[in-house]
Amino acid sequence: MKPASRVDALQLEGAFSVLQKARALEAQGKHIIHMEIGEPDFDTPKHVVEAGKAALDAGWTHYGPTLGYEDFRQAIASHIAETRGVPVSSAEVCVVPGGKPMIFFPILALVEPGDEVILPNPSFPTYASAVRFAGATPVSIPLVESHDFSFDMQRLKDSITPRTKLLILNSPANPTGGVIPPEDIAEIARLAIKHDFYVFSDEIYSRMYFDAPPRSILSEPGMKERTILLDGFSKTYAMTGWRLGYGVMPTWMIEAMQKLLVNGVSCTASMVQRAGLAALTGDQSDVDKMMAEFRERRQLFIGMLNEIPGVQCRMPNGAFYAFPNITGTGYTSEELATRLLNEAGVAALAGTAFGEYGEGYLRFSYANSRENLAEAARRMRAWIER
Repeated sequence: MKPASRVDALQLEGAFSVLQKARALEAQGKHIIHMEIGEPDFDTPKHVVEAGKAALDAGWTHYGPTLGYEDFRQAIASHIAETRGVPVSSAEVCVVPGGKPMIFFPILALVEPGDEVILPNPSFPTYASAVRFAGATPVSIPLVESHDFSFDMQRLKDSITPRTKLLILNSPANPTGGVIPPEDIAEIARLAIKHDFYVFSDEIYSRMYFDAPPRSILSEPGMKERTILLDGFSKTYAMTGWRLGYGVMPTWMIEAMQKLLVNGVSCTASMVQRAGLAALTGDQSDVDKMMAEFRERRQLFIGMLNEIPGVQCRMPNGAFYAFPNITGTGYTSEELATRLLNEAGVAALAGTAFGEYGEGYLRFSYANSRENLAEAARRMRAWIER
């Protein structure tokens, strides 16, 4: 027996594969500095945890509405209206168990065999997996290091065809930490309207920026009816294990999402939604403290990377990732990542874990202590200079 051929369209996520290898080395007594997993190393804010506990005690342990509780959806709609400057109603919001259903289900609902989906490369591997699983064709557009890992806009324009159904954006981005400039967002909106395609905007890192707030394409004129927005709680509130995300989209897409959610997950855990409501509407000081610490770590780690021979790293504008260019070392991405793990005890990801245009780069998550970041950079430099 073997699985259905459609499963071949899916790929595993590199971070978890490297984590497994790193854990095996630790079991042998080796000390590993973990920079492979993309999750904050902070605790969920205390008031959010307490809200989750209170919800359990109050009996929020049963099925909830498929699209999410109405008061939670209203709070999300108000948050989006405030932060994106676009009026949004609860009827345009759905709550999902983590961000990945908000990638898979809209793509399954929208694209068909023969359609083309333009996506950034390197990028989160689930995008291409979901597109192939739906029978559509992913069209990869390389991100340009000299443009802070935004698109080559001319190449993007040249890639649009009559079969283009969807364009995927991620800003701030995994793995690069890049933020798409506002002028590029405006141009992409004009292209979407002109060529009549939809935009899927992954904004899971929307609160994790270091300069000006990233511009959402939802904010552009004429884009509300052709944008599907993903956001959530995993990164901003250090709630990765809670599995809580949401989507904002036109009501006709909400109807399709409801069918997929009913058949796929039934609903999002009730007590988790109570915790999410507390996170969104409560004290935000923990988020501010976390981002202040990430700013300090960013300065420290990027500075040390740039002192390593053969390594050059641009200062990321968002998220908590460093994406250094390592072509000057003479190693491929996979070779260097493997040898740093096995021989230097530093777990990072090859850029190719995020697409073929990631060759020549590594991704480091600097969601780790300053001491560990400094030690990781020292180990990497010592290994390269050996």
